[in-house]
Amino acid sequence: MSDARWSDPRDYDARDHSDEWPRVYDARDRDGNDPREALMRDLDLPRGDERELVVDRDRVYELDGEGSRALAAVGAFRIVPEHDLDLPHDTLENLHAQSLVELVDLGENERGLTLTTEGRNLLDSHSLERDHEPSQTFYAGVSRSREIDHDSNLYATLPQEEARLRDEHPDLEIRRIILEQDLKREYQEFLQEPNRDRPDTDGRPGRDENEVRDWAREHDLPYFDDHVHFPDYRIEYEVDGRELHQDVELFTPHYRGAHAVSRANTGFRIYVVASRGSGGRSGPRPRGMEEFL
Repeated sequence: MSDARWSDPRDYDARDHSDEWPRVYDARDRDGNDPREALMRDLDLPRGDERELVVDRDRVYELDGEGSRALAAVGAFRIVPEHDLDLPHDTLENLHAQSLVELVDLGENERGLTLTTEGRNLLDSHSLERDHEPSQTFYAGVSRSREIDHDSNLYATLPQEEARLRDEHPDLEIRRIILEQDLKREYQEFLQEPNRDRPDTDGRPGRDENEVRDWAREHDLPYFDDHVHFPDYRIEYEVDGRELHQDVELFTPHYRGAHAVSRANTGFRIYVVASRGSGGRSGPRPRGMEEFL
């Protein structure tokens, strides 16, 4: 955020710089080997090594490419362990000092990063609109405190999936990450749409089984055991003009028995994370389902 060196931050209001703002940062500055770049696809933020001034409403922040990529990753996955971002110390200190991120205790001497409301607002205000294409959604704070250990391991699967997909499709472009809660939110909107503006509704879903099955098919989600099944997150990507996706599920040590079998039947790409213990942190790794059955 601005300090005395930059005078009054209102001097940098975007409305006063119609000839300069918004700046569209050169995509050639991107690091093609960094999977966080995919999450920067729709962001007009610095990508280079030097810190630059970034305006959001009446505030001015200082960001470089490393800080921009960190904000995008944390915002897309809600919470990311500091270890997985591998940030330079001064970058983390800069983001924290500007109140763009906050730190969450993950136990075992680990900390996770989440966006503050200010951090999310900064990303949202610098998101570029694309015709007929949904943009990446960013989040502030932790939504499921009881599942913080599970959710904090999700981001670590992205570099592995990105590398695997790129081996298959060297020219792929990741478009966005969709978390489970967003897919479920869309599903709930579908279920409740017939009840909209009906004062006599009892709140029960207004769809029959065939409609639910059709919705699942249209969204390429598995439907069995009378339920639509959702992945932990979905990677949407494009190859040669074709829109594709990969669904990812993360197993923690308590996934066993019938629950594991049910998840195996979904066809999602499965990762497993080992328990934290005296041996240190073990990140998620792809696994075959036979290990859980």
